[in-house]
Amino acid sequence: MNTFGRIFKGALIAACALTAIGASAQQSRKLTYATFYGSSEFYEMSAKYFMEEVTKRTQGKITFQPYYGGTLLKTAEMSTGLAKGAADVGAAVPAAFNPREFPLTGVVMPFISENPIAVTYAFKELMDTTPELQQEYQRNNQKLLWALASGENSLWTNKPIRTAADLKGSRIRAIIGVADGIKALGGTPISIPWVEALELVQRGGAEGVSGTPFNQAVITKVYDMAPYASNAGRMGVYTPVTWSINLDTWKSLDAATQKVMEEVAAEVPGKYFAAYEGEMNKAVEQARTAKMTYVPLDDAEVKRWQDVARPEVQKKWADMARPRYKNPQELVDKFTVLVRKYEAKHPYETGFDRLSKK
Repeated sequence: MNTFGRIFKGALIAACALTAIGASAQQSRKLTYATFYGSSEFYEMSAKYFMEEVTKRTQGKITFQPYYGGTLLKTAEMSTGLAKGAADVGAAVPAAFNPREFPLTGVVMPFISENPIAVTYAFKELMDTTPELQQEYQRNNQKLLWALASGENSLWTNKPIRTAADLKGSRIRAIIGVADGIKALGGTPISIPWVEALELVQRGGAEGVSGTPFNQAVITKVYDMAPYASNAGRMGVYTPVTWSINLDTWKSLDAATQKVMEEVAAEVPGKYFAAYEGEMNKAVEQARTAKMTYVPLDDAEVKRWQDVARPEVQKKWADMARPRYKNPQELVDKFTVLVRKYEAKHPYETGFDRLSKK
């Protein structure tokens, strides 16, 4: 073998050795995963994909112990528990349940877009280009892995809501921006757990529930308690659901494992929305045969809802966001531009619009 051959062979052996060292550097770890969703809920397909792929691509070095249905951390406890290390990875809705700690995440507000695909990719780009938004998670000892925009909002009541006037005096379970919109329109938002709200509607103690995506509401048969459905003035997407990892846990992982997690996390939205179309079709077909009544609002009424509610929703958010971002309107405008860009790339038809078609 000539000198060049010996050098090449030596370099190849060294490279293989380094690869082997890199592959074996990460000690075997079992990470806890906490979520308030049940194991069969559609949102959970994203986390299941992430956990399965990370385990596979780390050759079993990283495995996960999932805790579903709030068995480890309840909905309102999730972000705080994750920050303190009660779980390694967790699903949360921080803009809804921890708005003071995550005010900038709340830039995903009602009346900006009905397209959850566009909002998901716009929020990702906003995160990547906005240091203040990144710092929001770092301050709370977390690293955001991925976020998925909720589906378009729906309003379910025990009486038909044809105009904003029909909302006046009605007690509606709602959260964050949805609640601010309901209040601006004359309704009375109440903040109680979802299941309790449905029971309250059934007993006549409240008139309706909101703050739930169309597909999730239909598949869980909300219409059994509140049979009249509305798009609530085309409120659209009202919050992101986030999946984060405790920052201390993240820093304890080696670089190769971190790289695998980031690669898989980047794939999650595409995998999720590829299956989302089938989920929407399933929900629409179920709605067509259900004992429910969709009460559409005409364009003039939609405009009235938006003209009244949108400024109030954005003002309330801006007041909370201002200590973390000097000019909140600038952030809203930046986010809206990104949403419009992704709307053009990913056309979307809402569940109620699909339902209205013969």
